[in-house]
Amino acid sequence: MATEANRVSTPAFRLREDELPPELILSIERILDLHAQADTDPLDRLTNDFNSISVLNDYFPNEAALGQLEAVQARLAENERALQSEIDSLREELRRDQDPSRMQLIQEMISDLLGQMSRIREKATESEAVVRNITKEIQVLDLAKKNLILSMTTLKRLQMLVNVLGQLEDQIQERKYHDIVQSLAAVKQISASFKPYTSVQRIAQLWRRIQEIQSELRTMIDSDWDKFYVQDPAKPIKPSAIADACLVVDVLGPEIRTQFVDRYVALELKEYRRIFRATDEAGQLDNLSRRFAWFRRLLHTHETEQGRVFPAEWKVGWSLTAKFIEITRDDMTALLSKAGSKLTVKQLLDTLQETMDFESSITRKFGTSLRELLKATTPPNATRVLKPITSAFEPHMGVFIDAQDRVLSDMLAQYRGPRSRTSLEATSGAPEDDNAPPVLVLPSSTELFYFYAQTLDQCAQLFTGQPLYDLCSLFKKWLRIYAEEVLVASMKRPSTFGRKSMDTRYDVSELKSACTLINTADYCQTTALELEENIRAKCDEAYKEQITLQDERDLFVSAISAAIMVMLRELDSACDSALTTLSRTPWATVKHVSGQSAYVEPLVKAIEDVAETVKPLVEQKKYLRNFFDKAANAVLAKFTNALVKSRPLMETGAEQLLIDLQAIKACLLKVPGEALVTSNYTKSMTKHTTRLEALLKVIVTPVDPTEGFILNYTLVIGDASFSNFQKILDLKGTPKAEQNDLLDTFLTVTSTKTELDSTSFLSSLDMDPGQVATLTSPGSSRVSLLPGGVGGESLMSALSPPPMGGTSSSGADTPPKQDQGRREVFSDFKRFVSFGLRRETMPM
Repeated sequence: MATEANRVSTPAFRLREDELPPELILSIERILDLHAQADTDPLDRLTNDFNSISVLNDYFPNEAALGQLEAVQARLAENERALQSEIDSLREELRRDQDPSRMQLIQEMISDLLGQMSRIREKATESEAVVRNITKEIQVLDLAKKNLILSMTTLKRLQMLVNVLGQLEDQIQERKYHDIVQSLAAVKQISASFKPYTSVQRIAQLWRRIQEIQSELRTMIDSDWDKFYVQDPAKPIKPSAIADACLVVDVLGPEIRTQFVDRYVALELKEYRRIFRATDEAGQLDNLSRRFAWFRRLLHTHETEQGRVFPAEWKVGWSLTAKFIEITRDDMTALLSKAGSKLTVKQLLDTLQETMDFESSITRKFGTSLRELLKATTPPNATRVLKPITSAFEPHMGVFIDAQDRVLSDMLAQYRGPRSRTSLEATSGAPEDDNAPPVLVLPSSTELFYFYAQTLDQCAQLFTGQPLYDLCSLFKKWLRIYAEEVLVASMKRPSTFGRKSMDTRYDVSELKSACTLINTADYCQTTALELEENIRAKCDEAYKEQITLQDERDLFVSAISAAIMVMLRELDSACDSALTTLSRTPWATVKHVSGQSAYVEPLVKAIEDVAETVKPLVEQKKYLRNFFDKAANAVLAKFTNALVKSRPLMETGAEQLLIDLQAIKACLLKVPGEALVTSNYTKSMTKHTTRLEALLKVIVTPVDPTEGFILNYTLVIGDASFSNFQKILDLKGTPKAEQNDLLDTFLTVTSTKTELDSTSFLSSLDMDPGQVATLTSPGSSRVSLLPGGVGGESLMSALSPPPMGGTSSSGADTPPKQDQGRREVFSDFKRFVSFGLRRETMPM
């Protein structure tokens, strides 16, 4: 049976294979256990992609299985007969189901069923109508009962309202406020249920009477309050009666209570308005303390006398204080605007301090913040928001800011202008006093930021909005002035006529001043960041994103760069004498190599003296590393220029310079000290000195034999540049007559060496170096502190290779290789012609 079920069910799924996903079909088959038997016939899973070869392979997996061919054929024939029998039975069943007479019988049965349903629906409708007729009178009686109950209840409430209203009228006649409270509350509560029936004449009369009684009560209470407030001895009013009257006012409604309190507040502050008018002497700014003293007495009288009759939940003291603050704030706004430019910072701060003390006392007295007090007493329909008295001073805080501006101007006046450098030297100590302790940071910078901190705290206690933002702008202004007009301006190069010695032309005081300025600028840019964070923490949320001192901090970083350039300038002056001796030495006359040249010792001593001077004076090691990086590059660049100027070198002179270079290299590697020497510094030094050594080694090589000399050039220098090779010949001092043959041989040899580059570090070597300007004006310096981006590095460009892939530098005769193809010795025909003309015009 399972096999038969499989055979019946499987075709049904095959009909849906084109519409259903294969994964769904497999899941359904797995759930229905259509392939539970392990020996399922492969022919039961015929699909569109049926593969007869795979089925045959399943039946006959090997040659031995061919022996069962007859058995397989018999099984397949049996399956075929079973399938045919199944098909015949299904066709017979389908023929019976499609019998026309049977279908007609089914349709007749459906028609009879629909008729029965229609008759049942009609009967249900008739039954509903019968039930409705039976219960119609019951529904009428039920409605009459509800109306009768409502009428009786309304009449009872009306009777209660009339009785209570009559009782209330009698109590009003006798002014029994204590009893009126309960009666009035009952009248208002009962009358609320009659509001939908005001169209009834009797109800309308009662409604009008209730309104009249409330008006009479309000008039009576106002009259009794006036008598109590004036305290007429002939007709005294007991405080208890007024306290009960206040409870009646509470029942009358919140609007009546607000009007009652406002009337009392206006009566209390009427005298205040009269005494402290803005046109009278008592109402001026210098009498602000009298206003607060007067209100404190008023508040004390209110709490001990009239104020005791008010319920505590009314918070009449809050309303009295809020109205006083509103009046006083308006007066202060007018007075401050009237004062205008005559308002002094002392007067502003004194009156503001008095106001803040008063507002603080109010906060302590009522146990809540002043803003919460004003918010609680502001009417719902108020047209403006109540603000503290101190808010009237905020628009006039420019007087305070201007005063701080003047104080800062006076504080820094001695460090600005033509005599600013004299002030710096006086601060750093007299140059003649070598034993004086060094000044690491200028006192003026610490004084400046100490003043900033005090002023910031003072302003933050007053206002944290626009005034604090304006104060931040003032801080930024004077930070820029201090960076540019005090620090950078003090580093302008002085006249060189004041040098005391021609042997050592650098100024020690200049180095010390530069170190002090580096420390000061670093202190300023670090403290400026702390100042920015402090201001941002104190100011309002709306101004936090606008607070930044990044531009000013960048100015101090630029000042540090300018100070480092001053130190390099002094190093240049210190080394100038020794390098001048190098450039004037006749190396062509040197016959034998000895120890170090005479100029090396003073050069090394100058470098060491400058290094020993600056190392203990600069606090941050990163600036010392930056200085030594630039110093090493500057010294090697000036050494290279002096070497080029001193040509011809000849072989012996170049060999002597190699020895000198090793001494200079050892000095440059040693002077920073172990704490400051980095791997990058060592790599940079090695890179530049290796190029110089390669240059000198080529010069040391004898010209004869020519092929050996050229081969050594290509191995050491590694290029095939015609002009670079000629630079070597010029530095060697090779006669012009010999250069033609050497150049011809060079072209012949390098034309076959396609692996050589067209440029090298010699391509940018200047054969006519001018005066190397280590510094321009430090006052306008904006040199970055990033490695490789400042003056000293650019000086070493004479030995730096040009960028790959670009056009060759001046002096290169061959373009860079492209696609590793054949290298051309001459880049264009014009250069080839000029080379030929030069050869013909040379003397033989």
